[in-house]
Amino acid sequence: MKTLDTLKPGENAVITGINGQNTSLRRRLLDMGLTLNTKVSLVREAPFGDPIELEVRGYSLTIRKSDAQLIEVK
Repeated sequence: MKTLDTLKPGENAVITGINGQNTSLRRRLLDMGLTLNTKVSLVREAPFGDPIELEVRGYSLTIRKSDAQLIEVK
C-alpha cells in the first residue's frame, strides 16, 4: 500500500482510498477534493518535509504529512 506522503516532487498518483477512524478529518479531506479516483500531483515539500503542496483538480492544496499518510494512492 502506497500513501500520498511517499510521493516525490513531480510525481503523480490516483487516490484509491482514505483511511482513518477520525470521521471529521476524513470529511475535511473529502471536502477539499481528495476523493476516490482523483489525480493528484506532489508539487513540493516544505524545507523540513512538512507540509506538502499538492495539485488537485486544477488548484494548489497544502496538507500535513500526517494527513497525507491516511490517503492511499496508486
